[in-house]
Amino acid sequence: MFVDEALIEVKSGDGGNGVVAFHRERFNPRGGPVGGNGGKGGDVLIEVREALSTLLDFKYRSKFEAERGAHGGGNRKTGRAGKDCVIPVPPGTVIRDADTGAVLADLSRAGMSALVARGGKGGRGNMAFASATHQVPRLALRGYPGQRRRLKLELKLLADVGVIGFPNVGKSTLIAAVSAARPKIADYPFTTLVPNLGVVRYGEHQSFVMADMPGLVVGAHAGAGLGHQFLRHIERTRLLLHLVDAAGLEGRDPLEDFEAVNQELRLYDERLATLPQIAGLNKVDLVSDPAAIEECREALTSRGHEVFAISAATRQGLEALVERLGQRLAELGGSAQQCGAQGTLERIDATAQPRPLRVERRGEGTFEVFGTRAEEEVAVADLESREGLMYLHRQLGRLGVLRELRRAGAQAGDTVIVGEVELEYVDALDPEL
Repeated sequence: MFVDEALIEVKSGDGGNGVVAFHRERFNPRGGPVGGNGGKGGDVLIEVREALSTLLDFKYRSKFEAERGAHGGGNRKTGRAGKDCVIPVPPGTVIRDADTGAVLADLSRAGMSALVARGGKGGRGNMAFASATHQVPRLALRGYPGQRRRLKLELKLLADVGVIGFPNVGKSTLIAAVSAARPKIADYPFTTLVPNLGVVRYGEHQSFVMADMPGLVVGAHAGAGLGHQFLRHIERTRLLLHLVDAAGLEGRDPLEDFEAVNQELRLYDERLATLPQIAGLNKVDLVSDPAAIEECREALTSRGHEVFAISAATRQGLEALVERLGQRLAELGGSAQQCGAQGTLERIDATAQPRPLRVERRGEGTFEVFGTRAEEEVAVADLESREGLMYLHRQLGRLGVLRELRRAGAQAGDTVIVGEVELEYVDALDPEL
């Protein structure tokens, strides 16, 4: 089964908690702080695997979570880092943010990977807070939370030649005749519901990849028929083979069909209309008047297209067509995998950007604070201890949260909501806290 879209949810690992511990040894009753830091949470990566050709696996599994970091230990022991979660996808996969639609990464070649969710940092143990003026800290932080995201995966086929045209013009018959692909062939519209890939061999040791695309209809650019699902796969092809029914068996005019398909390409993406095209007049074995074929050939040639009269069913003219397709690809240079985004083989950082600080009034005496850094600091703080509250107050001051609350009109004793935690607003730190 060919699947070219998937919606998944990913969650990177939370960081491990730091711990409060002190050195205990005989004859050394005043051992210092030795609480270790927590380990970093695992990342979530999406990585290209050449052996894959579909997003079918995501129909059965849509949630992925990396391992959290281990907690720190006594005797300065740092917790083990959590294992990364690696999600394999086929070449040509585009990763989008499911909520905003923004493209995060375009994994067009083997070896490319994208970091989509970064694991949380490990919380600091009390040994990290020791100083000359604070020699016995009883403060440790919980691990920083990992990132949770909803992602949309879209597969754009990597083919050298895309075969386009109206339904029932013989696209599937052609690819079956020139390659080992065996698509479903029947005499009703939309026999082909998904693209079919075939390797076409020519010459002595030469080949290219051809994709038989589902038939276009008028309005496809706006989603009619298979619409965007079909048009998306044309974007990476280097050369289009545009088939028309020269015999007019469906009661349509070949030239009008040719113009209608090109208009759909143009309306969907102007770049698609500029891709080089070779025209194929198919089903010539069923044309009773040879003059009609020549008339159609002259009309398309006058518009700047190379034209081949063929019959996919009887294989008439296919050898010359395949040879010319190979020559044209050689003239264009590159390969199908180079037609996508020109990313490097390095890992792409597609992690979520931190949300900026924002304060909103929620009624009389209630304020809500938004912002990635502020929410993280509240999430990791120890709110049960005096040292933990003092540390959080200092951190919120450094991040500008207290300044923004003052600007919003907060008074001592007001309620401040940060994430899932409710705090009491204190402008200047109370020495009795």
